[in-house]
Amino acid sequence: MDTYSLLREIADSWVLLAMFLFFLAIAIWAYLPSQARYREDARQIPFRNDTDTRPRTGTQEQGASQKETRDLEGHPNV
Repeated sequence: MDTYSLLREIADSWVLLAMFLFFLAIAIWAYLPSQARYREDARQIPFRNDTDTRPRTGTQEQGASQKETRDLEGHPNV
């Protein structure tokens, strides 16, 4: 058996098994109870900078100033 065939056989079987076991270990580690705090932190990323907790009604309270925002093309958001 030449070197290429030997390396090909090792890569096809043992390296594939090693990569699968590595993936399985990472997946198990990610869902351990000790990682719950980090999963919750990652889950809240989209809401971190959300300061407006009031539902949008389409009308503005009297006396409150409305900050104009624009989208990426420069058009005002409604």
